[in-house]
Amino acid sequence: MSRVILFNKPFDVLSQFTDKGTEGSTRRTLSEFIDVPGVYAAGRLDRDSEGLLLLTDDGKLQNRIANPKNKMSKCYWAQVEGVPSDEALEQLRNGVKLKDGMTRPAKAERMDEPLILWPRTPPIRYRKNVADSWIKLTITEGRNRQVRRMTAAVGHPTLRLIRYRIGAWTIDGIENGSWIETTQR
Repeated sequence: MSRVILFNKPFDVLSQFTDKGTEGSTRRTLSEFIDVPGVYAAGRLDRDSEGLLLLTDDGKLQNRIANPKNKMSKCYWAQVEGVPSDEALEQLRNGVKLKDGMTRPAKAERMDEPLILWPRTPPIRYRKNVADSWIKLTITEGRNRQVRRMTAAVGHPTLRLIRYRIGAWTIDGIENGSWIETTQR
């Protein structure tokens, strides 16, 4: 039976257990939160992104989760600058041209602020004259900083990004900075 850990990663934490090459660094890593030998992150989540990070001791499962060829869907909640128009959402749904090529089509929709939202330290920047809103974006690839680049490409830079779901696993019931162990699905 494979070990699978669902971790609700806080903002400003690296998706690795050590910060090699930066001796004396004060950057936070997974080792501050997870003391389980033999598990490794299945994919990455940027330091400035929050939410679901899967860890496992099963290399095949890790590859199935992280390899873009497998097209495992990942759902993100993005707080963006402004209120995306129907046209902007349609651009996301059709795929967006980035410097490294077109993205696959995404599922994109406006959403209310998530009910399970925790405070972020530091908080996002607020601008009195610029509204912000939330969108739910589901993608099946995982390019570097892809969601942030996609929202910026349609004119709505991401202010806060939370990965809510990978495949069938979600952060439901997992406090930010906490983890649970589950079975492979």
